Amino acid sequence: MLLRLDPASDVPLFAQVAASVRADAAAGRLKPGDRLPSARDVAAALGVNLHTVLRAYQELRDEGLVDMRRGRGAVVTDAAAPLAHLRDDVIALTERARALGLSSDMLAALVKETARDR
Repeated sequence: MLLRLDPASDVPLFAQVAASVRADAAAGRLKPGDRLPSARDVAAALGVNLHTVLRAYQELRDEGLVDMRRGRGAVVTDAAAPLAHLRDDVIALTERARALGLSSDMLAALVKETARDR
């Protein structure tokens, strides 16, 4: 698992960590049952506060993507499998939106609105 952070980004660091884990799950690099590195190890490797990584892991837990247990750490749940199945559809959608001149923010807003209406 390779976590990517952009310190110059307006996106909070915890959100970037969580997004990186989601992206790895969607790409099939993380599968159900895989253990995430300890929050301490990630924090040390990235040079960020431990609580930043813990907040990212808690967000992923709240989404159902990881299960956190004392002594076991963070483990990827079965919710990761559907992400990988949707990846090709998401790539096609983003390419179509780009061809139509839509920004990623506009596409994200459209997806959220559509999901809310269903």
